[in-house]
Amino acid sequence: MSTRTLISPAQLARPRGKALYRVVLAVVVGGFTLAFLGPLYWMVSSGFKDTQEVIQTPPTLVPETFAPENYSRAWEVMDLSTLLFNTLYYAFGALAFQLVLDVAAAYSLSKLRPVFGKAVLGMMLATLMIPATVLVVPQYLTVLDLPVFERNLLNSPWVIWLPSVTNAFNIFLLKRFFDSIPKELLDAASIDGASPMRILWSIVLPVSRPILGVVSIFAVVGVWKDFLWPMLTLPDPAGQTLNVGIYSLSNGVPVNVLIAALTIASVPTLLIFLVFQRNIMSGLTAGGLKG
Repeated sequence: MSTRTLISPAQLARPRGKALYRVVLAVVVGGFTLAFLGPLYWMVSSGFKDTQEVIQTPPTLVPETFAPENYSRAWEVMDLSTLLFNTLYYAFGALAFQLVLDVAAAYSLSKLRPVFGKAVLGMMLATLMIPATVLVVPQYLTVLDLPVFERNLLNSPWVIWLPSVTNAFNIFLLKRFFDSIPKELLDAASIDGASPMRILWSIVLPVSRPILGVVSIFAVVGVWKDFLWPMLTLPDPAGQTLNVGIYSLSNGVPVNVLIAALTIASVPTLLIFLVFQRNIMSGLTAGGLKG
């Protein structure tokens, strides 16, 4: 069975076809590389420019002035160490809650098969069709006066952690992966006397490391890049996240120092992607096919 492509193997074997293929490939790869890396380069290089050069028109491609002290100044003026600690605290707290509750929900839907499980899953997936901005007002009113407990959660870590737990996309990813685990393996453990909780801890979780890594990355990055929700629910400057804190302290700060602060704020998520990009792809495709 032959594979159909845009260019046939016979045309690709010819010198003209091979040259055309390489030119098109170089143009496409170069175009996408420029589209993605261009803004990053502009942001990093602008952090090294002085105030006049960063706002001049047309902008300079290579900094004519080199001022690395902009980054140290941004670190001190914006108090980035405190903002970075706050963001890490919120992000890894949300990660812990997601790993516990989302894994439990996905395992229940996949292996325990509760009554109306498919209906519950369908309603969960239906929430993905609702724009996030539509949910801002109901969520804000909920955390303003938490039902049953009657507590105001504003300016507390719970205002970040609790909404992040209800992540239908992560639950769906986990369920799809759990569905791909052979049923015979779990049945054998059940015959040996293992409880559902023991099966989850000793069998399901060890083989689910790829998808758990993906969910962990999504959880951390989701809190890290969020802006609107922390801005509404964390008005106290001492507890603000990195993005909100930079925005709040941006008045009166030179543009080059502000860009340097934004560059520093972007570094952790870029490092996460560069280090774990292979794990992200393997985790997303691990449960796609059943053998």
